[in-house]
Amino acid sequence: MAIMQCTVLVVDDDPHIRDLLTFALQKAGLATREAADGEAALAEIALRAPDLVVLDINMPRMDGIETCRRIRARGDLPILFLSSRDDEIDRVLGMELGADDYVVKPFSPREVVARVAAILRRAARTPPPPTAGHFAWGRLSLDADGWRARWQEVEVPLTVTEFSIVRVLADAPRRVFTRDAIIDRVHGPGFAMTDRTIDSHVRNLRAKFASVGGADVIETRAGVGYQLGPCLGAAV
Repeated sequence: MAIMQCTVLVVDDDPHIRDLLTFALQKAGLATREAADGEAALAEIALRAPDLVVLDINMPRMDGIETCRRIRARGDLPILFLSSRDDEIDRVLGMELGADDYVVKPFSPREVVARVAAILRRAARTPPPPTAGHFAWGRLSLDADGWRARWQEVEVPLTVTEFSIVRVLADAPRRVFTRDAIIDRVHGPGFAMTDRTIDSHVRNLRAKFASVGGADVIETRAGVGYQLGPCLGAAV
């Protein structure tokens, strides 16, 4: 699916922000829909199935975190969070919510468009070799064509970003990847993302795999970065 054929749902209780983002996204060639709160967003998703949601955290009635939980209960629709405070990011990405990325207010509409496009490209493209097809390492297996991860025979639901990180590490199981190298491989060179974002995604990955017995799926090399663990289910 071409990026220009995608529809983005913008969810924010501030009509000015909705107008700003929909204008920028439409100017970039994307179709848009709007919702003023979480309940309206869920109804819109059920009715029209957008390709990505830009979701504000702080909203009345149903906030973005609860909305994200309900979206994730239905599937793996990509989500870009809007946050008014940087200290909310660990709370959002570190929990088992599955956000793909975030932008802190005040933001540049151009940055939001760039991040939306990057997420949509990752969702649309076919994984490159050598992890194309099937990859197995210990009790971990990846179906790169289907974007599915399993621990033994149990499927572990991952977001596009989470799967991409695991796939990067699986690309060279004995290599230690710096955070910058992971960002470059997941998003492309020059993409603006903080180390904290990668750390939060890794915490989320560890929590998901640990819940099915895979506590050793990712290892930290202090002062360097991350590498794929032995994936044998050993306690860490």
